[in-house]
Amino acid sequence: MPTARESLLDAALSALAGLPWPAVRMVDVAAVAGVSRQTLYNEFGSKEGLARALVRREADVYLRGVDRALALRSAPAERLVDVAEWTLGAARSSALVRALLTGAWSARLPAPSVRTGAPVSAVPAQRRADAGVPGPAELVAAVRDRALAVLEHEVPGADPVELGRYCETAVRLGLSFVVAPAARAGGHTGQLRAMLAGLPVRATR
Repeated sequence: MPTARESLLDAALSALAGLPWPAVRMVDVAAVAGVSRQTLYNEFGSKEGLARALVRREADVYLRGVDRALALRSAPAERLVDVAEWTLGAARSSALVRALLTGAWSARLPAPSVRTGAPVSAVPAQRRADAGVPGPAELVAAVRDRALAVLEHEVPGADPVELGRYCETAVRLGLSFVVAPAARAGGHTGQLRAMLAGLPVRATR
């Protein structure tokens, strides 16, 4: 059974599917989640806090998908193709993930800023994780570091810097198809395989 916090985030995401964020009302989010408005404020502090938590959760969902792709039992290059395809699919299906990865926030979306004012230690523990959301560079770096941590043990002798660039290239290639889609449906898969296989042999053998 979902917690009140998860129910509220689900309700906010559902509301965002039909309304621009400025039109989403806290009282309606609480009603859909089946909790009081006071519970909502206890959890998130404000609408800005709800926005931070919602966007942060979408970032976490995206990164969990990256982890699943990297956990597959296939060749390193094939797994990075999967990471690139997951990046493309997640950005297409979620406007929040697309905004997180590209930095292009429309007026319809919550674009929460980093928390300022009270020291982090003064913020209740449950809300501390919502203090800010990752920018595109931070999110790409997180994918690169996850991929590098998994693959460096499978590519003995590879230069870690070179391998890190290889891992980062995969997610950036996925993003390139978000910005400029392939000419035909599904045409990106073959291009991704060809481009990743063409990277330095030391990082792909």
